[in-house]
Amino acid sequence: MQINEADKAFINGKFEALKTPEVGGVPAQRLPAVIETVSAMLSDIEKNGIDAVIKYSQKLDGWEGKDIEISQAQLAKTGDELSPQLREALAAGAERTRLFAVEQREHLTDFETEILPGVFAGQRYTPVPRVGAYLPAGQFPILASAFMTVGVAKAAGVPTVIACTPPTSPTGGHPAVLHSAYLSGVDRAFAVGGVQALAAMAFGLLGEQPADILVGAGNAYVTEAKRQLFGRVGIDLLAGPSEVAVIADETADPELVAADLLGQAEHGVLSPASLVTTDRTFGEAVIKQIEKQLETLATRNIAGPAWRDYGTVYLAENRETAAEIMDMLAPEHLEIQTSDDAWYHDNLKNYGSIFLGAWSTVAYSDKGISGTNHVLPTGRGAKSSAGLSVSRFLKPLTFQRVEKEATPRLANYVASISEFEGMEAHRATATLRLDRFNS
Repeated sequence: MQINEADKAFINGKFEALKTPEVGGVPAQRLPAVIETVSAMLSDIEKNGIDAVIKYSQKLDGWEGKDIEISQAQLAKTGDELSPQLREALAAGAERTRLFAVEQREHLTDFETEILPGVFAGQRYTPVPRVGAYLPAGQFPILASAFMTVGVAKAAGVPTVIACTPPTSPTGGHPAVLHSAYLSGVDRAFAVGGVQALAAMAFGLLGEQPADILVGAGNAYVTEAKRQLFGRVGIDLLAGPSEVAVIADETADPELVAADLLGQAEHGVLSPASLVTTDRTFGEAVIKQIEKQLETLATRNIAGPAWRDYGTVYLAENRETAAEIMDMLAPEHLEIQTSDDAWYHDNLKNYGSIFLGAWSTVAYSDKGISGTNHVLPTGRGAKSSAGLSVSRFLKPLTFQRVEKEATPRLANYVASISEFEGMEAHRATATLRLDRFNS
């Protein structure tokens, strides 16, 4: 997440880099070895079914259990292993994410309109029948992932949502991840991870028909599996390393901005973080604050290399240039901490989700506590795509109804266009109706 030489030609204002990345660029996600491994696994699982799924689960995750499905009774008890404080926090996150998703759904309305006399057209939102959600549970179990995928799908009205999460013991999945899925209304849950989990959902190997769409984040193998399965099933998006960018000026608090940058760099050593500021002194203060906070940060072995290798700080001559730079970066998460946050909100166009003001932070959304979805586009994908929402689980199905008296308003034009194109059968569908109308 940096401005390269080609980008500079499209930024009108003046700017300079106060910190450049040691590695930079867009981290490579599609390594040949990953592609080959995923392709071989998908082929094996498609041919050999659930036996191959179990084989990979035993080999890669040390699975020793007899049944990979977690029953509803078992899901209901997962909270027993958690502290009351964590259970309360997870319940709050599940409910707030659901409330925001329900509000989004209510603003997607069916309609019918008469576009000319006797010609009616409209649209109905229909949920996809089946969703497969992948819930990661690696080095950092992302507990809110179920809120964003399972919970939002259920808010959209999806009848069947199944979830897979890697086993964290020889006989079970992560209790907090499973409890989040339970709170989100999951229909069926399975302790199986990685490529084999996505294949099982896509190929219909879990006692359900194949999933219509696969959602949820994962490692490079999971992402590559989604890419290779796309077309056979739908997917939410192909997300790379988590990103954060901040626009801040001299009115902001360097300590807070530094903490927020490190908060996302903590996701992984490939996670880029970028600051765009209109004040040199402030930018230099943030760099010093990051160095200071890294000295005592428990996850400095992750956040430190991420900041060193992929972190950037840009000094823009004015707010217009700052906005140009940020729209070019098109970050996954964007924080605004300035004296005129509303101006930036009105003028910025490319980001996954925006966080306005010093009292907002990406972590509030990451953990599901502020309601918005944290499954967002990365790698400049925000230039063309939005994050996951209820709309991704809904199909806007169009319809039309033509009354007899409207026939001349349609048939004559269709006949003319079809004749020019040489598509005689198309022409006939119109002229036959016109003949019947005239007779």
